[in-house]
Amino acid sequence: MVIFIAFAASLMETAFASGLRFRRIPRQSFSNCFQMDPLLDENLEQWPHLNELVQSYGADWVKDEYKYGHYESIGSITFHNQIYEGPDTDIETEMELANARRTRTQVSTEEEMASTSGSNFSGPNFYGSSNAEISKLCHFGESPLPAYEPVFDWDNERSTIFGQRIPATNIVQYTSGLRIAVKVLSLSFQAGFVEPFYGTICLYNRERREKLSEDFIFRMSPAEMQNTSSSVEACGVFRVDVPSASVCLLIQLEKPATEEGGVTSSVYSRKEPVHLTEREKQKLQVWSRIMPYRESFAWAIIPLFDGGVTSASGGSASPSSPLITSISGSTSQDGAAEPVAKITLDGKLGYSSGNSVVVEVSNLSKVKEGYTEESLLDPKRKIHKPVKGILKLEIEKLQCGLVDEKSFENRSINGDLAGHPNASDTTFTKCPSYRIDGRQNADLDVHSSDGIELDRNGSISHGLGDSGSNDFQAFDFRITSRNEPFLQLFHCLYVYPSSVSMSRKRNLFIRVELRKDDADLRKPPLEAMHPREPGSALQKWAETQVAVGARVACYHDEIKLSLPAIWTPTHHLLFTFFHVDLQTKIEAPKPVVVGYASLPLSAYAQSKSEISLPVMRELVPHYLQDSSREKVDYLEDGKNVFRLRLRLCSSLYPISERIRDFFLEYDRHILRTSPPWGSELLEAINSLKNVDSTALLQFLQPILNMLLHLIGNGGETLQVAAFRAMVNILTRVQQESVDDGERNLFLVNYVDFAFDDFGGRQPPVYPGLSTVWGSLARSKAKGYRVGPVYDDVLAMAWFFLELIVKSMALEQTRLFYHNLPSGEDVPPMQLKEGVFRCIMQLYDCLLTEVHERCKKGLGLAKYLNSSLAFFCYDLLSTIEPRQVFELVSLYLDKFSGVCQSVLHDCKLTFLQILCDHDLFVEMPGRDPSDRNYISSILIQEIFLTWDHEDLSMRAKAARILVVLLCKHEFDVRYQKLEDKLYIAQLYFPLVGQILDEMPVFYNLSSSEKREVVIAILQIIRNLDDASLIKAWQQSIARTRLFFKLLEECLIHFEHRKPDDTMLMGSSSRSPLGDKPFSSKYSERLSPAINQYLLEAARQEVGPQGTPENGYLWQRVNSQLSSPSQPYSLREALAQAQSSRIGASTQALRESLHPILRQKLELWEENLSAAVSLQVLEIIEKFSGAVASHTIATDYGKLDCITSIFMIVFSHNQPLAFWKALFPVFNKVFELHGATLMSRENDRFLKQIAFHLLRLGVFRNENIRKRAVIGLQILVRSSFSYFTQTARLRVVLTITLSELMSEVQVTHMKTDGTLEESGEARRLRKSLEEMADESKCPSILGDCGLPEKALHASREQLSDNCWSWSEVKVLSDSLLLALDASLEHALLASVMTVDRYAAAESFYKLAMAFAPVPDLHIMWLLHLCDAHQEMQSWAEAAQCAVAVAGVVMQALVCRNDGVWSSDHVCALRKICPMVSGEITSEASAAEVEGYGASKLTVDSAVKYLQLANKLFSQAELHHFCASILELVIPVYKSRRAYGQLAKCHTMLTNIYEAILEQESSPIPFADATYYRVGFYGEKFGKLDRKEYVYREPRDVRLGDIMEKLSHIYESRMDGTTLHVIPDSRQVKADELQPEVCYLQITAVDPVMEDEDLGSRRERIFSLSTGSVRARVFDRFLFDTPFTKNGKTQGGLEDQWKRRTVLQTEGSFPALVNRLQVIKSESLEFSPVENAIGMIETRTAALRNELEEPRSSEGDQLPRLQSLQRILQGSVAVQVNSGVLSVCTAFLSGEPATRLRSQELQQLIAALLEFMAVCKRAIRVHFRLIGEEDQEFHTQLVNGFQSLTAELSHYIPAILSEL
Repeated sequence: MVIFIAFAASLMETAFASGLRFRRIPRQSFSNCFQMDPLLDENLEQWPHLNELVQSYGADWVKDEYKYGHYESIGSITFHNQIYEGPDTDIETEMELANARRTRTQVSTEEEMASTSGSNFSGPNFYGSSNAEISKLCHFGESPLPAYEPVFDWDNERSTIFGQRIPATNIVQYTSGLRIAVKVLSLSFQAGFVEPFYGTICLYNRERREKLSEDFIFRMSPAEMQNTSSSVEACGVFRVDVPSASVCLLIQLEKPATEEGGVTSSVYSRKEPVHLTEREKQKLQVWSRIMPYRESFAWAIIPLFDGGVTSASGGSASPSSPLITSISGSTSQDGAAEPVAKITLDGKLGYSSGNSVVVEVSNLSKVKEGYTEESLLDPKRKIHKPVKGILKLEIEKLQCGLVDEKSFENRSINGDLAGHPNASDTTFTKCPSYRIDGRQNADLDVHSSDGIELDRNGSISHGLGDSGSNDFQAFDFRITSRNEPFLQLFHCLYVYPSSVSMSRKRNLFIRVELRKDDADLRKPPLEAMHPREPGSALQKWAETQVAVGARVACYHDEIKLSLPAIWTPTHHLLFTFFHVDLQTKIEAPKPVVVGYASLPLSAYAQSKSEISLPVMRELVPHYLQDSSREKVDYLEDGKNVFRLRLRLCSSLYPISERIRDFFLEYDRHILRTSPPWGSELLEAINSLKNVDSTALLQFLQPILNMLLHLIGNGGETLQVAAFRAMVNILTRVQQESVDDGERNLFLVNYVDFAFDDFGGRQPPVYPGLSTVWGSLARSKAKGYRVGPVYDDVLAMAWFFLELIVKSMALEQTRLFYHNLPSGEDVPPMQLKEGVFRCIMQLYDCLLTEVHERCKKGLGLAKYLNSSLAFFCYDLLSTIEPRQVFELVSLYLDKFSGVCQSVLHDCKLTFLQILCDHDLFVEMPGRDPSDRNYISSILIQEIFLTWDHEDLSMRAKAARILVVLLCKHEFDVRYQKLEDKLYIAQLYFPLVGQILDEMPVFYNLSSSEKREVVIAILQIIRNLDDASLIKAWQQSIARTRLFFKLLEECLIHFEHRKPDDTMLMGSSSRSPLGDKPFSSKYSERLSPAINQYLLEAARQEVGPQGTPENGYLWQRVNSQLSSPSQPYSLREALAQAQSSRIGASTQALRESLHPILRQKLELWEENLSAAVSLQVLEIIEKFSGAVASHTIATDYGKLDCITSIFMIVFSHNQPLAFWKALFPVFNKVFELHGATLMSRENDRFLKQIAFHLLRLGVFRNENIRKRAVIGLQILVRSSFSYFTQTARLRVVLTITLSELMSEVQVTHMKTDGTLEESGEARRLRKSLEEMADESKCPSILGDCGLPEKALHASREQLSDNCWSWSEVKVLSDSLLLALDASLEHALLASVMTVDRYAAAESFYKLAMAFAPVPDLHIMWLLHLCDAHQEMQSWAEAAQCAVAVAGVVMQALVCRNDGVWSSDHVCALRKICPMVSGEITSEASAAEVEGYGASKLTVDSAVKYLQLANKLFSQAELHHFCASILELVIPVYKSRRAYGQLAKCHTMLTNIYEAILEQESSPIPFADATYYRVGFYGEKFGKLDRKEYVYREPRDVRLGDIMEKLSHIYESRMDGTTLHVIPDSRQVKADELQPEVCYLQITAVDPVMEDEDLGSRRERIFSLSTGSVRARVFDRFLFDTPFTKNGKTQGGLEDQWKRRTVLQTEGSFPALVNRLQVIKSESLEFSPVENAIGMIETRTAALRNELEEPRSSEGDQLPRLQSLQRILQGSVAVQVNSGVLSVCTAFLSGEPATRLRSQELQQLIAALLEFMAVCKRAIRVHFRLIGEEDQEFHTQLVNGFQSLTAELSHYIPAILSEL
């Protein structure tokens, strides 16, 4: 049998190596007494129960490797800082610079860090595997799921499943406390060490005064007596359960019995230091060689633990407790604040074993007279005399027992050592070595024995507990009294003789032997005594010490003997008492028998109290029998003089009689010796109920084995009885043991390790067990009364179910083991029909129980549910999966659909457990054609649950999905691409279900949605294109929903920075301003994040100076700790967790430690990036699929692509995303440009354009360059599909205008003025680069696009239609708009003061945005309003005309309305700005929300009427007439006669107003004009420019001077402003540079047909002809000057300069001032001036005379004007007139200077003047009445005297007149 076990063990070992299921773990004995004793080798077959016992203690443990699942995870992921740029940040460059600055040393420390901590892989890949490399090739970014669950921990996730089974560690003895190894190093005496000493060491409890372990025996010989072979010092190993102050080592020393008259032992304790003389030494040595017997000599107690150990920390160890400091020294480096008790109990002391302490014991107390253990510590006794000697011990704390290797992995108390394989080399334990000294001087106090001398010896720890093979494992007596099962075979008796009281002194010792019977004394006793010398065989007897010369002989020996397996009444101990003479006569002393005593085992073996026996003088045969007692002669009158104690330690012989009865009846049943009905056995089984719990627990495993045997192959009655007994026992074990886990530790250990289904010696248990349980369940189902046992069965169901499965699995392994080719897995076992049916019925009954009890809300139901789930889980590894599927489908039928919450929760737990199976992915379908059955039901149920009204159910379902996907994702087995694909295909139907019923998805809360979409993304990521395309082929609506899901992904995982302008990486975020913080993600952190933070908390404090951006977890810097922010991350987390209730995410985030907050950011950033990149990848695939026209989508609009693009562009994205986006963007536009650029997609185009321009503002070059490329891609598409960019220009202009309102184009300088901001500069740069042919190739290369990316070709033509010149025009027009916006913004501060500049900036905006009618009109109307505020009516009217013009042109282009191009021309005459070129684009500008649709006839009429009103306010009536003539056709076409009547009435009024203006004697002027020149750098753009200002007609020169000075002085800040007083030409270079100058001159407008070269003076009234448009673009002014340097001169020296200015555009314009673009000047000589003056007067008179008058009655005004002119011409007193000319030029010296031609001209002019005067006087005479006669006479006299005067100079005048 033993051989079989060994064979099976070796088989199993190899089996596991080849992937088989069971692993055999050999038992290791933990004490020396458990070799198979020869006494046990009697025939066990006649004692079946013994066979069972030996079997249960000796067989290997059988462990099911599949039971708790295997999961190897790939390395955790590394996060890299994602760079989220704002418009004004360039973190990328900053980080590059920071990295460049880092020194080499930092780099090297970082590398070390990376290598020692397992969680960091350097490099960007997620996993360290090559597969990841391959998969990265086809993916843009990291997988979203690992980013969502960065610290996925399978064990942790499993532990959250309700009823999760926790694997029990297989420990040798359950309470594996501390193990202590004691080694005796040396012994020395002051007097000298010459004779051998013997000693024992044991654990002793001082308080309870009991021995805790058996003795460890050692021997110390002086050097000259040692024989070399036995020089190896053995080591005693003791176990300590709980360190307590009362546990100590008791050391007892013995020496050879003292020779009478020889050297007494007192030499060793003499006060004065005396050494033994040579003679004494020799005597001692000779004596010790011939004296085999020993006497007790000295004792000592060493406390192992300090008094305060259990409460205080290990810091303050008392000198007398060696272990304390060494234990606490090994605790974690937190300052040893954890109680040592905890550490020593933990049994997994990492690598900190090997804490050895050298103890020098000098307080050896000499044994004076008989002493007992009890009296040792009696305080009343006086101290024994101390021995002057030192015993040196080494005490070492060992690694605890045989810990199951699984539980040992990387668990250590010191977190810092976890996972560092080299930790044991790096940690040196500081081991103090102690010396407990005796008194050095005689006069020292006794208590001074506590001096300590510490010397450091850095002994490096020995690996794990490497106790040598010759170590003595001391048996721990407490095993026998503990409440736990025996796991080892031990069967021995310890005998402690304590005293023999005699009437006279003797030297007594006792020999002990074990005899089988008392028949024959000559027979040798049994060889059962354990020898004192280690390693030798069992002996026939053992002897005690000699009690020298004592009446009451006391003994301190412990005699250990092995017992026979079954003892009879005749087995007994025999004690023989000997007296020995202690002096040598002729030969060595011989012992003499004094008497005997006997002790029958069966009567006394279990006795725990002291036993007293009488001593017999002689032995008679059959001395045990009562009959022979009379013959015996007793010593000491038959008194019981011999006292002793026994201690039975046996795991074969139960102390409980009921258990012994059960064993007995079991034997009779098995051997068929009992009557067949076996009622005694039934009684014995039933009486097991009443066994006390300790005994029951101790024999738990063998009893269970026997009961299972009976269940497996007993009759039905026996089966039921055994089953009930078993249920009862299990329930008691569960209730009464300390362990309060749901699955009791002892029972788990039984199922997991001990149960071996009888090693295949008997048929398997499971059929019997299922039958008996099934029949019980069916009885219950039928309504029979089955008693309370049934509830217990349900409570313990887990145990039976696990037994059934293990039994099946063992059978399966044994069946297939021999005929299986190596390397193949064991095939699943097909259960026999009957057994399977039985199991089905049982399962059904249990399901019903779950169902009913759940409804009643009983807690048991949920546990039972988990047990059933685990049953299926286990069966899946064992039997044919399709048989298990029947059970599963039975379950789902019972719990079908959406059930009550409790039931539903059970169902989810069931599925959770099932899907956790190792081979879940590889499971077959239910039919051969199907795919994975379990995954299909899982998907259905999860989807169903999302519709459950209980929100917690929804959350749980979503969580299950994510955890499962994570499990697959991180599973080492499934890293190949085809595996990932298979898994994705398994789960893909779920996506289909969601698409079929989207409302279910929409009803989920945001955190569940996040779980769902992350799962969807993960599935799609690993899916092949074919499956995806299939999903898109269903219908347009479904495809659209698919992309709606992707939109949800983007929305739910958007990373919004709390404040974009803040730099990343600053550890403490400033509290945000008043803008509401959008909660990042949900109010509740993702389940993963809590884990993530915990993980962060576990990180150790790294070396200072590690860079802030580097690894997954930043290290904590002590500088960061501030009083409010705790240093410990654990505390921070606790804080954060506690503040979570009711707090917003924001508050939670603020409460986190800055470092943690940073982790959180890092996590969110990476997650967001992964999601965005994943969506981008899908879009690229989709775009390709659309191009091949294989799918169902809206090809006209491609809304799936456009909606995603719009979302990704508008969200905050990391740099990595922008880098990946543009190649895809380019590809999509290459494939679908025509659709995307079409009218239907205006909104899309506009948004994309907007975001590209927005990105063009970014400071980060990488992003800005890509924005430029994006714009170029749009331009390319525009060329390709429309061959021109007009429409794109409109779109870009619109978006630029929108962007201007969002981007800050100016910023404040330090002096308070505004200047252009960096954003505006970067936008300008981007727009310039867009048209820069030279830079284009390099930018394309940087962004990863092909050289030919901008090659625009149409479908028909292959040549490139890209035109750089056209792009330049586009770019310029956008730059114009940018500049106009910028200028407008810069003027913000002076808008109200400088109205001219304000109007001009509005005008520039209007012109810059001219391509977009709406914007053009908007800015024109702004301008119109501005003019109206300034009361510049004419300019305001022009704005209204311009607006009407835009509308009219659009209408004419559309042939819509009543006007034709002639009308537009008529309008252009009024407002030349109404140009033709805008119109073509105005109609093209039909962009969403903008464009020609708003331009209607009515709006045109509205603005024309506004213009009319404003012109009439400006009194420019002739313009009003032209405008009304444009309105009339509209009313005509509409037959609006009322309106027509109004119009004509207005026309009448207008024409009358014009007449009135014209007939006014004072010529009508609608405005005054001034030329203003600006000189000085402070004027900025205005410097050295001249403008003509149009001002209201009442503005005088002084007014405008004051006005302009006011405007500009405020801006000059300290610079002086001068007004140049004259109108000469200014030489700018000659002016002072730091002064500003204004030159203001009144100017006159020039008529269209005026001869500017004429020398006449300009008098308006003479030239006012008919009604004409007052449209002026030329102005002049005359400046008199002299050439002789005098400021003033006579007429003969006075020259005149006439300056003519040409303006840019004509007045009235849209603005109040126009720049002078051309200035010409003419000079007139003095004589020309004179001729001109005379000709001017002549013309004025002639004009007056020739003007036709309408009627005679209208003479009055004419008469008045005539009189005025004549009076100025002929009155002689007017010396300035004609006369002065004659005196100046025609007399004296000047006359000689005139050229003859000039002279003649002058004379001719004078003559003509006089002739006209004469005519005028005649006319005057005709017109006057009586009252004017006198005036006329004066005129005539004047004329005559003038003629007379002139005749002096011109004699011919008389004849002429």
